[in-house]
Amino acid sequence: MTNLYFRNTLTSDKELFSSRKDGIISMYVCGITPYDFSHIGHGRCYVTFDVIYRLLISCGYKVTYVRNFTDIDDKLLVRAQKEFGDQTRYPEIAQRYIDAYHEDMARLGCCSPQHEPRVTEVIPEIIRFIEALIAKGSAYEVNGSVYFSVNSFPCYCKLSKRNIDDMLAGARVEINDEKRNPLDFALWKAEEGTAFWQSPWGHGRPGWHIECSVMAEKFLGTKIDIHGGGMDLIFPHHENEIAQSESLCGGNWINFWLHNAFVRIDKEKMSKSLGNFFTLRDVFEKYDPMVVRFMILNHHYRSPLDFSFDDLDVAQKTYQRLCKLFFDTLPAKNINKDNNLVRSMMNFLCDDMNTPGMWGIVFENFKQLQDNAEDRAAVKTVLTDILGLDLIPLPEKEFEITPEIQQLIDEREKARAEKNWEQSDILRDKLKALGYEVQDKKLT
Repeated sequence: MTNLYFRNTLTSDKELFSSRKDGIISMYVCGITPYDFSHIGHGRCYVTFDVIYRLLISCGYKVTYVRNFTDIDDKLLVRAQKEFGDQTRYPEIAQRYIDAYHEDMARLGCCSPQHEPRVTEVIPEIIRFIEALIAKGSAYEVNGSVYFSVNSFPCYCKLSKRNIDDMLAGARVEINDEKRNPLDFALWKAEEGTAFWQSPWGHGRPGWHIECSVMAEKFLGTKIDIHGGGMDLIFPHHENEIAQSESLCGGNWINFWLHNAFVRIDKEKMSKSLGNFFTLRDVFEKYDPMVVRFMILNHHYRSPLDFSFDDLDVAQKTYQRLCKLFFDTLPAKNINKDNNLVRSMMNFLCDDMNTPGMWGIVFENFKQLQDNAEDRAAVKTVLTDILGLDLIPLPEKEFEITPEIQQLIDEREKARAEKNWEQSDILRDKLKALGYEVQDKKLT
């Protein structure tokens, strides 16, 4: 197996990745809450872990990949109430956006995990898990709700490295008089209504964090190789997962924690709460999904991605160059790690999935790839099998030259002939704003 390194969020160190002796890897990635269409931040997360999944396979591992759906949540209940006047119809909301999510991920070229459990499918397991935490003294019941006792877990915040005293002073602490400690979090929420479930503590529904601990254990066991998601999940979600699972099972639960960085708009984190987000479907209306995937993979997964349509325009042109280079070349049957270019590319990919470094190898050797069919086939296999790019040329856009557009073009040609460069630039910018990019010929 190829040596493979990842930067473990838990230790902040780049570590040599290793699995159990059987070469089987367990990987759990937190999925979506399906109450709306997926946005570009979701796209970044699941493209990132799709490439990690493909990379592990290329390095000789057998991977069991689990990604969940949080199909019961406040957001779903609110949406069902708003659309139908009935929160009990939240399963319809969930199914609508799960279907849309699957469509979006398929268009992005993401492989399907072996398991995609839903919270509503594991309610009995969640209840048993909570009962076991109560029996161990790690959780307590109050008025039909159950809370995890943070004081029972001395290593709390070992992943996020937050200062508990500072948090107790008011940072991100939910005010709730039922809790013994303001940092305690809900495992089970008391609720009335037919939309929910009967438990030993009364009618209710699970808290957010308990679901992933339970689904991860059900499908992957009590010791897991990789747990991933966006870095916004480090606290509180993943921190609370650690507290629950390690309190119940003991010892280190996850070997490697991997997190992708935020997508930012105008230097701010993209989020639905800020209203500065674009759905994948919004973006797909203008750009091929493979261009979006290529743009995502031009950035290191742990570095913030500053999203803009200008960057997508650049990515589209570059991706089209790659498509024209590789389209008529049949990929090799297997990844040829003896090929010098492939070896250099794999060195970057196996070094904490350094995709920008890998692309450097491709573009620095573009002329060689044009001239050498064997290298071209070997490199194409890496780009299709690990990066997940289809490398099918994008359709050329047909532009209609309206009388108004033609007038602007004529005015600009006149300005250039008169060497009125300022006016020429103004007219060029107007054309670009209307979606027309002018390529100038040298004036004679």
